[in-house]
Amino acid sequence: MDPVIEVVALFLGFVSWIMVGIAIPNRYWKVSSIDGTVITTSTLYENLWMSCATDSLGVHNCREFPSLLALSGYIQASRALMIAAVVSGTFGVVATLIGMQCSKAAGDNYVLKGRIAGTGGAFYLLQGLCTMISVSWYAANITQEFFNPLYPGQKYEIGEGLYIGWASGVLAICGGACLMFSCKLGTKEKTYYQPTHETVYSASASKRDAQSTYGRNAYV
Repeated sequence: MDPVIEVVALFLGFVSWIMVGIAIPNRYWKVSSIDGTVITTSTLYENLWMSCATDSLGVHNCREFPSLLALSGYIQASRALMIAAVVSGTFGVVATLIGMQCSKAAGDNYVLKGRIAGTGGAFYLLQGLCTMISVSWYAANITQEFFNPLYPGQKYEIGEGLYIGWASGVLAICGGACLMFSCKLGTKEKTYYQPTHETVYSASASKRDAQSTYGRNAYV
């Protein structure tokens, strides 16, 4: 595997892991829309963990969701997927560091290093898929409520936290794809020909026969 590809994949995976860690606590997953509303002095915004409001003076008031079971199903699923993304990214970073050719963790066994690096790529792909599913599912519910003319509640728009999540998912998938399709998951062993005792004996007998035949023909 090309060391440059390893470094690029590690960089992409590490940056995506940091970004998913930034997206989870970000408060602006959805922001209240001013379209069709009369009161514009306050702004509402939410994420997976709390709901906040700010007034025209810049005072912020946040309230955590009181009950987990009372939340909508997509919020609970998004929480679980984002946590799974962080865990997968952690394993991906560790596996990639161990599987790099410049690492001394696995010694000089480059086949084992390639397999470990490929495992790290799989974790990166899992991280990217979990992140993309979580933020896309959350964004789909925002847009569904926004474009529903019969929805009576407060309408929201997509916040910056979702964009960070999408960027993190794309980087994780790119890094995982680089490792999965570029690492050497196995190498073919070279087979060397080693003559056996019978082969040596047969070769010696053939040589003696050739010499004896040449001797007999020399005197004819």
